[in-house]
Amino acid sequence: MIKSMTGYGKDNLVINSKEYQVEIKSVNHRYLDINIKLPKQLSYLEEDIKKVIASKIKRGKVEVYISFKNNNEEAFKININNEIAKAYIKSFKKLASEENINSNLEVIDIINLPDVLNVTINQEDETIKNEILEVTNNALNQLLNMKIVEGKKLSEDIIPRLENIKTKITEISSISTRLIDEYIVKLEKRIKDILKTDVVDENRLAQEVVIYADKCSIEEEITRLKSHIAQFRQMLNKDETIGKNLDFLIQEMNRETNTIGSKANNLEIVNGVVDIKTELENIREQIQNIE
Repeated sequence: MIKSMTGYGKDNLVINSKEYQVEIKSVNHRYLDINIKLPKQLSYLEEDIKKVIASKIKRGKVEVYISFKNNNEEAFKININNEIAKAYIKSFKKLASEENINSNLEVIDIINLPDVLNVTINQEDETIKNEILEVTNNALNQLLNMKIVEGKKLSEDIIPRLENIKTKITEISSISTRLIDEYIVKLEKRIKDILKTDVVDENRLAQEVVIYADKCSIEEEITRLKSHIAQFRQMLNKDETIGKNLDFLIQEMNRETNTIGSKANNLEIVNGVVDIKTELENIREQIQNIE
């Protein structure tokens, strides 16, 4: 079953004084682009989270939002950079002395200064890592389910369009075959009118017909278009990343259709080509959403 590149998933977990929330959304993108926004104290888990997502998503722009609250004091490491704190205090006292101002300082004044206080999570605590990955997986599974549902809708839209193209191809092929017979009649009549005779050189007539048939023959293009449609339908049933392959097939189908149009010397064929190109464009827009 094909998957859309568009989806959304969210999950929460509250356990042992810890609160997690993970939101994941994905949109169309040519390649896989994962952006993760998470609290600074969880930054060491970014690569692990990316690996989990990359194992299940192959294409799309993926945005991940993670929030975390931990009320368990044992999980934290509080580090005070004494050297920087002393440097701040020394500089403030010097400034107060030079400017004759009050130099009373509170601890809270110092720890709020840049680089003095550093609060981190104990990275040796595998529990936090396992819990955040669990929530991420749950949110990811929700997103994947939505991608499958959206993919089914895309498939349901594309398949009837492929059938319309197949019908148009059959009609064009029938018209093309009829044109050769019509050309023989017209050519024979023209020769008789020009030469003022009912006698026609059958060999010469046959040569002209062969040249005409070769020039306007679209059987190869028709055959390839039918083959591409069959391949397209087979890919829609595959449970793998097919977006790029489908995009290539659409380009090939457009190329064959353009060739038919360039050979066409009949209004019905031209109109059929326009109808096919319209359906191909609609399909092309849809497959931009397929992973």
